[in-house]
Amino acid sequence: MKNKNIIWCIGIILFASCTKSDIKEENPNKGINKDFESKITLISPVQENPVKEISFTGKVETDPDLTTAYIPQMNGIIERSYFSLGDKVSKGQALLDIRSTELSALQAELTSLEAELKSLERELISAKELYSDRLLSESEYLQKEAEVRQAKAALDKAQADIAVYGKSKANGVFTVTAPISGYIITKRGTAAGSMFSEGEELFSIADLSQVWVIANVYAGNLQFVKEGIEADITSISYPDEVFTGKVDAISQVFDPEDKTLKARIALSNKEMKLKPEMPVMVNLRSQYNDLLLSVPSDAIIFDKNRHFAVVRKGDDFMIKEVTMAGHHGSKTYIRSGLSPEDVVVGKNQLLIYNELSQAML
Repeated sequence: MKNKNIIWCIGIILFASCTKSDIKEENPNKGINKDFESKITLISPVQENPVKEISFTGKVETDPDLTTAYIPQMNGIIERSYFSLGDKVSKGQALLDIRSTELSALQAELTSLEAELKSLERELISAKELYSDRLLSESEYLQKEAEVRQAKAALDKAQADIAVYGKSKANGVFTVTAPISGYIITKRGTAAGSMFSEGEELFSIADLSQVWVIANVYAGNLQFVKEGIEADITSISYPDEVFTGKVDAISQVFDPEDKTLKARIALSNKEMKLKPEMPVMVNLRSQYNDLLLSVPSDAIIFDKNRHFAVVRKGDDFMIKEVTMAGHHGSKTYIRSGLSPEDVVVGKNQLLIYNELSQAML
């Protein structure tokens, strides 16, 4: 009865919209003031599988399957460069003119093999005529055919070898072309006159229509990160935009430098907003099988390092201490303290809480 009178007073003090005669006619034993009751919101807890959300730092990387590097297998000199870092290039587009004594030797060998093949093909024609006139044995004719096949194979190999390095422009200069379409993401030592060495990467090209986001997962959070869980990616470059994906791979070895495991999220990047090496925040969401009650986070009251909810029981109100199991968005999951039958006050509950707390002192 004391609680009813308290709530009746709250209604009078905060939301007095009645006349004095109205107040006298209102019977506090029949419930709270009607005008005050319209100012509160009642909520039923929802039983559901909780969603846990954890944030990680990360960065954007290129997809290795969509990235190609040009690494020459000989020494040489850059004659001319036709591109800059970040340029969009098309497959077959000229990127570099290079000069190399090794390439010149390959070109000379190619020319020699072409001449040799032509000579052997002429000999095969003559051998075929002699064989038709029975002036050449079958084994001798077959030998000539084998020699032509071997010469063709050697020429094909030489052409394939030299094609790796580019197209000949004569005078020992070769043009290196783009092996794929994409964007230049690295460029090293390609100024005119620069020397390069065997095995030294000169440039790399990446198709950025799809990229990877790599999240840094510390050991303490590893239990919550699984393949297939949903991920939201945000960046300071696009503060109002969220990129969504799923974790499709988790490394099994800790990075020796930052002591983290790497979780990979593959993302479509058709609009080219995500750039290699761009720092991002990765929010991973995982749903659990255990059922918990959830209420709007605004309904929970934090006081004296504890959490409470105001619950309505008929015309009365009471305070219940609750144990939280986590948050997701605007929801709070309750581990204990509430039951599915409880009706929780979700608006102006702090006013009721303060009055009930005062009354209990």
